[in-house]
Amino acid sequence: MTSLPYFEIHSFADPARAFSGNPAGVCLMERFPDDTVLLGIASSNNLSETAFIVKTGDDLWDLRWFTPTLEVELCGHATFAAGAVVLENALVTGEHANFDTKSGRLVVSRDTRSGGYAMDLPAIGYHPAKINTDIQAALGLDKNPQTVVDIDRIHGAHYQMWVVSDEATVQNLKPDHSALKRLDTNIIITAKGNDVDFVSRFFGPASGVDEDPVTGSAHCTLAPYWAEQLSKPRLSARQIGHRPGMLEAEPKDGRVTLYGHAPRYLDGQIRI
Repeated sequence: MTSLPYFEIHSFADPARAFSGNPAGVCLMERFPDDTVLLGIASSNNLSETAFIVKTGDDLWDLRWFTPTLEVELCGHATFAAGAVVLENALVTGEHANFDTKSGRLVVSRDTRSGGYAMDLPAIGYHPAKINTDIQAALGLDKNPQTVVDIDRIHGAHYQMWVVSDEATVQNLKPDHSALKRLDTNIIITAKGNDVDFVSRFFGPASGVDEDPVTGSAHCTLAPYWAEQLSKPRLSARQIGHRPGMLEAEPKDGRVTLYGHAPRYLDGQIRI
């Protein structure tokens, strides 16, 4: 039997609200086992993402992400969680935790301004799309969105972003997750916020997650979009589903920096 250090981190939590943010598992390993083992651990954890990291050099790790059903090519909140783990546990000798991933080199560092962490991710582009009435019905939207865009492929399923008129529409949406899964479509839905720059929710049933609480990778598209719409370099954001969270986002030169908090919920050992 092998014991692996394991942590659950609540990425992008609201510091004023308990049980907020997006739970992510972080598992420290000496080497990656067979993919069936990684998927088995992620499935047993039953979180939207589990991050597996293997140290390869000074302040450098290989990082892979698994949902309960598949490996993904980019996950923001689990990267954020992995960075918080290695920084909080003094596993970093310098100022940055560096992760080599299927989406290139990603970096997490301390953010002295907020007392939390900062994470550098690639911006994910988008282009105009037409309204698909089947998707609209699956989302349960009674009126047409203001904008629909196709998002450059991240992994697997088709991704779209739907922009609606107000925060209440985002908050009250009750999609048919089974229908979205049959349509092989994951959806970011967003609107200008009442007390922040923008709000969003993310539905990912085509990737094995009905609704993700606070999605880092979604903000790789949300941030450039809203920065252009609002003419602001740094934006405040909330994801407002059943388990809300908050962060700030700053797009620049094809990258997006996300800022937020990442409290530790638990730590222990996984035995396999």
